[in-house]
Amino acid sequence: MDEEVRRGYQHVYTPDLARVRLYEISGHYPYYKDTMYPVMQVDEDKLVLRPMTCPHHFMIFSQKPRSYKELPMPIAEVAKLYRYEKSGELTGLLRVRSFCLADSHIFCTKEQAAGVIRDVIDLIDYSVGVLGFRKGEDYWYRLSLGDPKNKKKYYNDPAGWREGEATLRKVLKSIQAPFYEAKDEAAFYGPKIDIQMKNVLGKEDTVFTVQYDFCLPARFGLKYVNAKGKEEQPVVVHRSSVGALERTIAFLIEKFAGALPLWLSPIQAAILPVGDKFGKYAEKIVESMKKAGIRAELRVAEETLGKRIRAAEMEKTPYILVVGEREEKSGTVNVRHYRRGQEGEIGLESLIEKISEEIRSKVI
Repeated sequence: MDEEVRRGYQHVYTPDLARVRLYEISGHYPYYKDTMYPVMQVDEDKLVLRPMTCPHHFMIFSQKPRSYKELPMPIAEVAKLYRYEKSGELTGLLRVRSFCLADSHIFCTKEQAAGVIRDVIDLIDYSVGVLGFRKGEDYWYRLSLGDPKNKKKYYNDPAGWREGEATLRKVLKSIQAPFYEAKDEAAFYGPKIDIQMKNVLGKEDTVFTVQYDFCLPARFGLKYVNAKGKEEQPVVVHRSSVGALERTIAFLIEKFAGALPLWLSPIQAAILPVGDKFGKYAEKIVESMKKAGIRAELRVAEETLGKRIRAAEMEKTPYILVVGEREEKSGTVNVRHYRRGQEGEIGLESLIEKISEEIRSKVI
């Protein structure tokens, strides 16, 4: 989110519930109704848990007259979405019924679209690079096209499809990104660039996406006033910077075999006193680390030290800190790192500075 804000995105919050009519206007309802949760009758309204945020962000754009001077206008949200997947289709964190999507819709002119899409791909490359994924090795691009013969599945605007597909293809070629084309894989409202990865089972999945939308702005009657004072319809680029968080986490777990980099680990340091009488010192260490923003956890001496060390190693905790009489007297900790092994005694303040720097620099 911080990187998006630096790049000019406006973050918003929209409701998890919406009127069914909103998805009928957008055109999503006929395509998604089988994967939407049952409609709820609330007073006079028919409400449903949202499966996407597109209509919500379109309503934000439509709240007042817009000028070309405001474009491109990127609206972003880390949104909770709900899709009723059949039980046989659920797969760990890769495919779930409720997920958080780092979503955004960028309203722009047709002339701005190519530049917006290049910027989006740059943001995605930056984001996944920080997470440790390598372009061409861990992920690649797919240009997902429509099928002009399938009028039921895709919005019927041949000129719009040609323009959208040409724009996406031009962008991919301009950034010299290796990609392949796949027919009949587009969204119903326009072509898209999908960022693909393979899971450990060898199945290719879409993790992030960049979509060119010329359909929904028309359905919502979206307009902006151009430099000549006339109304025009914007194009919308749908995108996700880090995808559905659950799916991205699944790929991270697979890539690192569960041994997540320090800055991503749920527990960054486990503190193990060798006996109960050193519990107070261990608690002091936990408190100091938490004040420094380090996710630390006390492992009390209910089992042998060896068993607790083994349990922390099985959990792939980056830092395992053992403390006893010697460490308490000297104000140190005995450090064992999951990847680097035994590192010996280190002063508490020095260790906190070291761990904090590793977290700040997002070491992979």
